[in-house]
Amino acid sequence: MSAKIHPMAVVEPTAELGSDVEIGPFAYVGAQVVIGDGTRLHHHASVEGNTVLGKNCEVFAYACLGGKTQDLKFNGGNPGVRIGDRNQFREYVTVHSGTKENEMTVVGSDNVILAYCHIAHDCVIGSHIVMSNYTGLAGHVTVEDYAVFGAYAGIHQFACVGAYSMLAAGAKLRHDMPPFFMGDGAPVVVRMINKVGLERNGFTPEQLDRVKQIFRILYRDGLNRSQALGKLREHPHADSAEFKHMLAFAQKTERGLAPGEG
Repeated sequence: MSAKIHPMAVVEPTAELGSDVEIGPFAYVGAQVVIGDGTRLHHHASVEGNTVLGKNCEVFAYACLGGKTQDLKFNGGNPGVRIGDRNQFREYVTVHSGTKENEMTVVGSDNVILAYCHIAHDCVIGSHIVMSNYTGLAGHVTVEDYAVFGAYAGIHQFACVGAYSMLAAGAKLRHDMPPFFMGDGAPVVVRMINKVGLERNGFTPEQLDRVKQIFRILYRDGLNRSQALGKLREHPHADSAEFKHMLAFAQKTERGLAPGEG
């Protein structure tokens, strides 16, 4: 079935629209844009620049996807945005393009991005993520799958947010947020494991126990970071998925892991 385009929408002639796409009144689709099957743009939504928007996404009023990077180092070229399938972008969400030639801001699939959230240039966002209202990701932020952000969370440039973690409302993250845990405060400190989030995503009691052991070693045993990571490597469960993920995350951190309380 062909796209349904409201007569008051503006769709540039070279834009590529999949089947069953719906473009509402006063929406805008730019010349380089590719939109996948079944995606809907509500009234006043815009998708522009070198942007590919996947299948069955929904873009609500006044959201803007693919806008020019805000990075002052931009020197021209054709960077862009690549977005997967089944994402929701609520009102006034902004997703900006990459900064350098052929570099992309990337958003995975099955994400819920609530009103007024911002995903800045060169971010790489995974899948199954929930960003509550007014969450702001600065440039070059990486977010792993199944992370959750409370309202007004703010993430520093180049920070990384681990899988299955949660940042509470108003959190200000300057370091990297480890996977599986919950962070709160400004600046963020790691409070506990993200037990509710892990259970909702099917973690077994055995997996939860391994996450608790990781938390104790990193944040409760009185070890410095090097000692704690060494203990994780030598642990009987070091070959489990949870231990491997944490060790890999810690190995690649550039901003350091968020500290614990006290």
